[in-house]
Amino acid sequence: MTLANTITQTTLEGGRKILRMTGALDERSHSTSGVLIPIVRLSHEHLPKILEHLLSLSVHDRYLRFGYTATNEHIQRYVSGLNFDRDEIYGIFNRNLAIVAMAHLALIKQVGHESSSEFGVSVMPYARGRGYGARLFDRAVMHARNEKVHQMYIHALSENAPMIRIARKAGATIERDGAETEAFLRLPNRNIDSRVSELVADQFAKTNYSIKEDAKRFWNFLAKVKEIREGVRDARHRSGQ
Repeated sequence: MTLANTITQTTLEGGRKILRMTGALDERSHSTSGVLIPIVRLSHEHLPKILEHLLSLSVHDRYLRFGYTATNEHIQRYVSGLNFDRDEIYGIFNRNLAIVAMAHLALIKQVGHESSSEFGVSVMPYARGRGYGARLFDRAVMHARNEKVHQMYIHALSENAPMIRIARKAGATIERDGAETEAFLRLPNRNIDSRVSELVADQFAKTNYSIKEDAKRFWNFLAKVKEIREGVRDARHRSGQ
């Protein structure tokens, strides 16, 4: 699908969301096929949300994500060690600005060696089946290409079927060794389309995030007004007794 078609489809999906909010359209499908998903580049300011997302993963999900049963202390050390200057961390937010899916693209650049990268992803259980993992992978590939990285590396437990399926669908070479699986994906060179697509994707994500921030502030304001009104009403009721 071309970038223009993706933007058009995204605009249509935005219209559907407005209709669903007004009650004019009742559409239960969570399919994101052909829609540009707002994927935000995370930074130091998002560290509390990153920590909250990872700590909310179940024991089994932590095992699949990190390859071992990560304790709260392990996750806290991992988050504290994130290098936003070197790596790219991406997140998909819900309307409450909680991270529902997150990916870590570690860029490995050594003088005299071909640049490579490593990818890891986690998705909240209630947000699975919507293609978020695949979309985060595509976003990471796009950035890696534009950084002149030529290989994507994925290390996953063999039981992590969704991650292996994403890698296989992308055309990666899969090597399984018992409980562990490694995938290697050769990346094409960057071009005008990949560079422009990344600029559009970043701007779209920033705009979407700003809108969600404004909406959250608005609903918080309404909730506060309602709370004040109920307090005044209760006070009047008590004074009238």
